[in-house]
Amino acid sequence: MKKILFFLLLSCIALNFNTVFAQQPKQLDVKHSDFGDYNQVEIPDAGLLTGNVLIHHDGIVITCNKAYYFQKENYVKLFGNVQMVQGDTLYLNSKYAEYSGNEKKAFATGNPVMRSPDMTLTTDTINFDRNKQEAYYRNFGRIVNKENTLTSISGRYYANQKKSQFLTTVTITNPEYTIKSDHVDYYHTSGHAYLFGPSTITGKNNFIYTEKGFYNSKKNVGHFLRKSYIRYDDRLIEGDSLYYDRKIEFASATNNVKITDTINKGIIKGHYGEVYKQKDSMFVTKRAVAINLVENDSVYIHGKRLMITGKKGNQIIRAFDNARFYKTDMSGKCDSIHSSTKKALTQLLGRPVIWNAENQMTGDVIHLIGNNATEKLDSLKVLNNAFLVSKDSLGKGYNQVKGQNLYGKFRENKLYEVDIVKNTEVIYYVYDELELTGIEKKKSSSINITFEDNKINVLTSFKSVESELYPESELPENTRKLRGFIWRGDEIIRSKDDIFPTEENELNDMIIKESNEAKAKKNTPMEVRKETLEYDKKNPAKKSVQ
Repeated sequence: MKKILFFLLLSCIALNFNTVFAQQPKQLDVKHSDFGDYNQVEIPDAGLLTGNVLIHHDGIVITCNKAYYFQKENYVKLFGNVQMVQGDTLYLNSKYAEYSGNEKKAFATGNPVMRSPDMTLTTDTINFDRNKQEAYYRNFGRIVNKENTLTSISGRYYANQKKSQFLTTVTITNPEYTIKSDHVDYYHTSGHAYLFGPSTITGKNNFIYTEKGFYNSKKNVGHFLRKSYIRYDDRLIEGDSLYYDRKIEFASATNNVKITDTINKGIIKGHYGEVYKQKDSMFVTKRAVAINLVENDSVYIHGKRLMITGKKGNQIIRAFDNARFYKTDMSGKCDSIHSSTKKALTQLLGRPVIWNAENQMTGDVIHLIGNNATEKLDSLKVLNNAFLVSKDSLGKGYNQVKGQNLYGKFRENKLYEVDIVKNTEVIYYVYDELELTGIEKKKSSSINITFEDNKINVLTSFKSVESELYPESELPENTRKLRGFIWRGDEIIRSKDDIFPTEENELNDMIIKESNEAKAKKNTPMEVRKETLEYDKKNPAKKSVQ
């Protein structure tokens, strides 16, 4: 039993000894020098090596013209044409350098240059930690690769990851754009740049700002978060999350999207949008609204989907699925809206209805016609089954006029006159001051109505007029409405907020809540779109030889 314990104890001692021995740093191995000498007066505790000096150490090859070799410290100072080569892939050249075999750290100055297959770094001083495979500089540095030139006040290069981290006054220069930031993480193999803090990307045709972003310099696509926007000469795109493809001039935005069209004096909002610059087109959905300024009054157009195409003077706005519009003195609803700036024509299609104050107009199709010279509404057309209804202001009845077509005229953007033509019918509540005289039922070929303060002022019938005035008590309720009468007063859009259906307001509340929660988490990692990010995860750089 004693022998067994003795052998176990001996084995443990041997194991500990081997472990300690294995952890001892390797000595510098001087392979060659033309001349060697020791001069304790001039260089205490160091050997002098001159001429074609060659030193090996744990996977690195060092050459220079002259070296001071401190054998006890396992340390060397290198002079003249210094070169350190690691694994035939990483080169460090300088006029002067120092290298510690114990710490596996190098220091190079005197026009130092670090090269790898994917980049060249130049600065005034380079520190290289072989244990971490990291090189860093604290003064102005420049890195050049196939696509870009990258400069910064300070920076760090991670050899294993083929990654550079630039800090303070960072500039990335490319033939097509320039990136400026305070902090950039750049992957040389993939060309991926991660931007942190206030950052800008300036191109020939646009300007991008972000405080947290990603850009693929090889594919020319980017993803930007936090206070980000893309500015063109005539357009500003904002959103919580922006995606951009420079090659096809395409941008998409998600959550709290706002696209400002400075040329056409318009703003488009929603929670998802796409902009095709080369095609002069925009698409917006999720509580989408287009806002246009007309004669100091804003017109709001909503649809589940909005599409805006064309250049200035020939722009078309299309609103699909439960389309609605609102301006101060007029609003309307229909299945879809088609508006052309060139023709100054807005068409309401599919069960259209418009309200001018308390006057309701319906028909198969409604056209609103503007004047491009004055930028004001000029006229109105209600085609087929035209129906004009307004509430009796003093009673519970409805004034009604119907015919085949209705033609209206505007003065200072206010409806002041309409003509209803062909087979017209009228039910009208007649008052003598505040007392109801009777209810008039009338038929004729056409009718002219003038308005004052958005109320019917004078109603005149023309040709083949058949008219009869009934006392209220003699006209039954079921005869007080014309065939086809529908009052849609509960649908009247009375404000710009009423143009959104309930479900879209609920969607808006949910998105804003999620957006605010995301903004509160300032240090959450960036979730870059997978088509731009996966390269770094799927293709990690091979580790350099240490």
